[in-house]
Amino acid sequence: MAEQSPPDVKRGPGKRRGSKSGKVADFRYKRPSRPDVKHGERRAGKPHAPRREAASADPANPDTKPAPAHAPHRQAYAALDLGTNNCRLLIARPSGEDFTVIDAFSRVVRLGEGLAASGRLSDEAMERTLAALQVCAEKLKRRNVRLARSVATEACRRAVNGSKFIDRVREETGIVLDIISAQEEARLAVLGCHVLLEDGAGPAIIFDIGGGSTELVLVEPGGPVPRILDWLSVPWGVVSLTDTVEGSDESEASRLDRYREMRRTVSRSFAQFAERIADAARSPAPIRLLGTSGTVTTLASLHLELPQYDRRAVDGLILPSQSMRDISARLSRMSGPERQKLPCIGDDRANLVIAGCAILESILDIWPSVQLGVADRGIREGILRSLMAADVEGERSRAALQHMREQDV
Repeated sequence: MAEQSPPDVKRGPGKRRGSKSGKVADFRYKRPSRPDVKHGERRAGKPHAPRREAASADPANPDTKPAPAHAPHRQAYAALDLGTNNCRLLIARPSGEDFTVIDAFSRVVRLGEGLAASGRLSDEAMERTLAALQVCAEKLKRRNVRLARSVATEACRRAVNGSKFIDRVREETGIVLDIISAQEEARLAVLGCHVLLEDGAGPAIIFDIGGGSTELVLVEPGGPVPRILDWLSVPWGVVSLTDTVEGSDESEASRLDRYREMRRTVSRSFAQFAERIADAARSPAPIRLLGTSGTVTTLASLHLELPQYDRRAVDGLILPSQSMRDISARLSRMSGPERQKLPCIGDDRANLVIAGCAILESILDIWPSVQLGVADRGIREGILRSLMAADVEGERSRAALQHMREQDV
């Protein structure tokens, strides 16, 4: 179910309910109307050294990258990503050519819970999400944000009451959510994490396993941003696939049957894209793979045997793809309670991680990279870069216009 044009070819408005997509929503924030790594592991970049430090989603550890030079200093910019499973916010200030995160928020809201069966956002899911968005609204007010962009993805794209929910969010929180197309979602994910792609020649795939959809983007590195050659978005994320493929957790055999059905479901949706990229997958140069999602960061944490999640250890990690397959195979045999006991999984991910493993293995089937890069960054960082770049261009245009006026005088 790929859209027809890659994100860097067609960036105009896409089909959506109630607002535009495919371009930066350049608005000032409107206030609410009511009140340890294993030895020998490598980091992203050159084989034995990090190419770039990680952008931070933790305000206590603001080691961020990159934003355009000369963006207005001391001004805060915000990016909010409302997905099918999570609500995430980053607020940052330009810092030279980079940006520094000054505030962040993340909460599991399960907005898409039950959507696969009903086609609607449930009342309970909307209430959970509104509570999280109220927290975001307060942070946006407190930080005096200059420019913000808030986006909603697959759950709101698919739900018949998605646009009504967007209206309610605006009325109750002041946050103006933009339901972006899958095309724009893929573009922002690439923009947000491509700096962690390994150096090298030849093609690469950047992928984002979300709650309601998965995006795969074939890129040709080079220049400030990789050129997008082809891409795919399928309606299978960790929530939608879990809700769609039913099965029993009672025995190992029944759990494996369900996992195999998940793999078949995803593989069928990848089939046409797999044919299109087959020649690239046989490139004489080593093919590269970079993933941004809770699935890859969770599995990377298990690979490192971390006692608790550590973004600094995971973001930018490069690990063997086979290790991810081995972990996926182990998890697929375990019961839900057994998975809950594992560090870095817990209650929130114990059920959803199996669908993520099935999607990841299906990606490795069509793009058999020996190594996998891991990114704990994506859409929000892509939005921040877009906002700051747009503001820089706006400042330049205003300065040029003022200069012309002065010359006329």
